[in-house]
Amino acid sequence: MKKVEAPTLEAAYAKASKVLECSISELQCEVVQHPTNGILGFLKKNAIIVATCKKRKKASTVASKVETLPSEEESVASEILATVKEEQTEVKKHVAKVEETQVTPKDAVLDSFFDADTKEEENYEEEDVVYDELALLIETQLKELLETSCFDIDVVEVDVVDNTALIFIDGEDAALLIGKEGYRYNALSYMLFNWLHTKYELFIKLEIAEFLTSQQEMIRNYIKPVIENVEKQGKGKTRFLDGILVQIALEQLRERFPDKYVAVKTGREGKKFVVINDFNTPAKSNT
Repeated sequence: MKKVEAPTLEAAYAKASKVLECSISELQCEVVQHPTNGILGFLKKNAIIVATCKKRKKASTVASKVETLPSEEESVASEILATVKEEQTEVKKHVAKVEETQVTPKDAVLDSFFDADTKEEENYEEEDVVYDELALLIETQLKELLETSCFDIDVVEVDVVDNTALIFIDGEDAALLIGKEGYRYNALSYMLFNWLHTKYELFIKLEIAEFLTSQQEMIRNYIKPVIENVEKQGKGKTRFLDGILVQIALEQLRERFPDKYVAVKTGREGKKFVVINDFNTPAKSNT
């Protein structure tokens, strides 16, 4: 309810409509004072009305009815809401329990892959299945990666054996994927190792065309005099080797000398080589 004053009734109605934020047709007005012009400008009176909005009155009436709901109805409504909430909670608990017991194929592969107990003889067949599924997963992802490159590669095969991913890649642009002096091969090997070791704790052996095989054969011929020198002197070292060559030499020399200390060392300029020495043994006590 608003008391409004204006020079004319029309102006008072318009003002009341604006104040109450409704149309003039929705106003319910009571004229308190009619306007008069007075005499020569003296004793002039404005129009005064008391106005209410019919629409707002209906809304307030509905609100009052809602507020005055019988306590019994409020109690029933509260019980219904409580029951619904309880059922929703039970459903969520059930769904969560079901999700815990269900494992996706990928999760099953990884869980079995990292299970140390799979080394038992009765689990060998299951472990082979896990390795096969993991190999297929890696092969699919690697194919998708190479398809986005500019190289024409049509053969991608992956096998997983003893925590090592054996990767074979071939195609028309295999030589380009290797690069001059194997620099692209080294970069791809490093990238794949970081991916597979971080995600699946796998080591890798990457073969592109016959690059790895040829490099292994080259290193095998190179380390023959190194092996002869170690057999005579008890120690030795290789020359500086680049990229994958130092890793190949390390593997071959460790296989040849399992009882000796074989490790990669880094020179002053950052170049790497392999050293072969006897393991340090503690001095014998004189007592």
